[in-house]
Amino acid sequence: MALTPKLQLRQSQSLVMTPQLMQAIKLLQLSSLDLAAYVDRELEQNPLLELHDSQQAAPEGSAASSAEREADESWGDAVEPESRSSIEARLDTDFGNVFPDDAPQSAERPTLPATPEPGDWSGLGAGGSYSGEGADLEAYVAERTTLADHLERQLALTVTDPTERLIGAHLIDLVDPAGYLREPLETVAERLAAPLPAVERVLAVIQTFEPTGVGARSLQECLALQLRERDRFDPAMQALVENLELAARRDYAALRRLCGVDDEDLLDMLAEIRRLDPKPGHMFGAEIVQPVVPDVIVRAAPDGSWIVELVADSLPRVLVNQSYYAKVVKIAKNEVEKTFLTECLQTANWLTRSLEQRARTILKVATEIVRQQDGFLTRGVAHLRPLNLRMIADAIGMHESTVSRVTANKYIATPRGVFELKYFFTAAIANADGGEAHSAEAVRHRIKLMIDAESPDDVLSDDTIVKRLHDSGVEIARRTVAKYRESLRIPSSVQRRREKKAAAESV
Repeated sequence: MALTPKLQLRQSQSLVMTPQLMQAIKLLQLSSLDLAAYVDRELEQNPLLELHDSQQAAPEGSAASSAEREADESWGDAVEPESRSSIEARLDTDFGNVFPDDAPQSAERPTLPATPEPGDWSGLGAGGSYSGEGADLEAYVAERTTLADHLERQLALTVTDPTERLIGAHLIDLVDPAGYLREPLETVAERLAAPLPAVERVLAVIQTFEPTGVGARSLQECLALQLRERDRFDPAMQALVENLELAARRDYAALRRLCGVDDEDLLDMLAEIRRLDPKPGHMFGAEIVQPVVPDVIVRAAPDGSWIVELVADSLPRVLVNQSYYAKVVKIAKNEVEKTFLTECLQTANWLTRSLEQRARTILKVATEIVRQQDGFLTRGVAHLRPLNLRMIADAIGMHESTVSRVTANKYIATPRGVFELKYFFTAAIANADGGEAHSAEAVRHRIKLMIDAESPDDVLSDDTIVKRLHDSGVEIARRTVAKYRESLRIPSSVQRRREKKAAAESV
């Protein structure tokens, strides 16, 4: 068979990922805060974009501001200031009961002294400023003290040797926000080319700083530092701190044997351990927690249905300034400027369309989720239905990947609280009687209710929970019950029995 070159014509379809398409896909999965930051960057780079805000003032140099300025000037020239006597005669009243008479009667503004005399505050203007402007409130905002700053200030007052100060500054940089030093001291000594005893000596000094427990290399060392400061680190307490895993398992018999104390003393020691701070660094320089801003709000309608609306504050609205484009494109000097303006116009039009499409897609997905999970909104988590991405995608005619991007980092405000959209997607657990499947979240909630209602004399094992769920129509395995119980941070039946028995004995 001879190999010869040929020309063939074929027609096929393929998806071309243009930069605009990739950006549109990226916008879908952005949260409201990330979207606002992205729009702010676009506003800085694109001169044709404007943020739609009815309350913002007209920009300097615009036609509206110029017209307003001209109107103000013409008004000031045409109208003469009316005297107080004429106002009183026209309104048939006396301002003596309203305004004090000790104000300056001169039309000229009183001159303020350049520098006030000590104790003389009579010359203060509005806002307490001598410059005629309002006070700068940001100048009075207290600076947030971070943990590193707090430790460095104590280091400067405690350590005088320059070498030890250098070692201490490096160790402070390695302390994490919780207050722990995670890196081995051998590595630190090798990096700084310093002797290991010197590094250990400086660390011992740092561990005496406030907050107590900072610079510890483990939880046991952190608790020991706090107990030493309280003069409570006796041999019994030391044995308890060294065997915290037994306390986590509620193995009180082994703890009593190791510590050599009775039940009452052991309970007092455990109570004192609980009063300690396992993360002492969190009291300094903690990051401000950003509140969750819901993208969608759901409220009940008078007819019993649900009204799904987008939260306007979470959707930045941008406009394309077509008049500005038409004005500047006429005075463009060369093709480079015209090309730049054309690209800015295309980018601005694409961004506005993408934001509108994103809002419509979020509303469509949220509306279908509310329709599917009507039982949850009406009667609670026990009636949460099994739901997956394919069910929503088939109902609204979209791809599963689109639904996945829409539900990422999006929140919905319901009468039962604020939830992430992904919260409503739960696995299905088969019904023992062959009926409708149960939601995994609903089964997890039912397990929690069972354990909360158990008595100290009748602690439910995982096998007992499986049997009760099976009797109620839930087909579930024992390992699944154990997994759900651990996800709820509920200890095993043996540990719960020990804890409840100890609590009953202490009473």
